[in-house]
Amino acid sequence: MTSVAGTRAAAPPRLARWPRLGRAALGRGLVTAYLSLIVLIPIAALVAKSTGGGLDAFWTSLTSPLAVSALKLILVVSVIVVVINVITGTAIAWVLVRDSFPGKRILNSVIDLPFALPTVVAGITLLALYGTASPVGIDVAFTRAAVVLALLFVTLPFVVRSVQPVLLELDREMEEAAASLGAGPLTTFRRVILPNLTPAILAGAALAFARAMGEFGSLVLLSGNLPKTQVPSLLIFAQIESGNTTGAAALSVTLLLIALVVLLLIGRLTHWSLRHAR
Repeated sequence: MTSVAGTRAAAPPRLARWPRLGRAALGRGLVTAYLSLIVLIPIAALVAKSTGGGLDAFWTSLTSPLAVSALKLILVVSVIVVVINVITGTAIAWVLVRDSFPGKRILNSVIDLPFALPTVVAGITLLALYGTASPVGIDVAFTRAAVVLALLFVTLPFVVRSVQPVLLELDREMEEAAASLGAGPLTTFRRVILPNLTPAILAGAALAFARAMGEFGSLVLLSGNLPKTQVPSLLIFAQIESGNTTGAAALSVTLLLIALVVLLLIGRLTHWSLRHAR
């Protein structure tokens, strides 16, 4: 009798799991529906548009001299920007977390300006300083240097804001233990601090690369329409204006695939670095 009563008493909790399962299924369904409407369906429509003229037309659009030049330019510049951002962004995050100085709060707020400003305002700002009427005598408008400057401006916060929280939570006792064992500052940073920062640095680098690949607003005023300075986003805009929507869609899909591959690779590196750090 006791076992029967125990079995009957255990039944309600098992039945009570059904509402939780129903809520979980509903949540997954809502998330899937939302992502489909906002991301997946538009991407599917873009892919369909890019192949509307057939694979030959798709390939022709991608292998045109303008498209090849634009893709090469944005890939090279994006890598340069990411490398600079990784170094300077990590250094800025370190200063904001570890040092105290007058104006620290203001500087911390300035880091987020590229997030708050419309990107075309960033273009106007840089053009006013480094354009033909430059007050400092530096004119780099419509050159590759202008593209690098614009992308450095709009991608500045990504590495800083990715690394900063990790530095705030980093246990100082590990650094003190390393120092007590005779490790110098560089050794402590390389063997203790850097492994903990690597996942955050990679995450910030991935976001900066993706943003650089698709940047448009800040480059409208700074990048030219010649093969050596025209980036894919401006070429896409020019193709849409000329009525070549298939070519614009093909180039857009290519940018999307490049960004996706890079994000997946960096995601794998981040996962590996997390396991290695443990």
